Amino acid sequence: MSKKKAFALRVNEDMMKAIEKWAADEFRSTNGQIEWMLTQALKEAKRTPIKKEKS
Repeated sequence: MSKKKAFALRVNEDMMKAIEKWAADEFRSTNGQIEWMLTQALKEAKRTPIKKEKS
């Protein structure tokens, strides 16, 4: 499993409420929902990071 890096994210209050609602509807945490959204955006843009093989 890859390392996770913490960082601060400033989000408009209305957008955050919408993300929290969506996360609850999908039975995910808000953080998990944001990660999922970013993953989907990377896939759609064909910019998914290349996975490193373990040595």
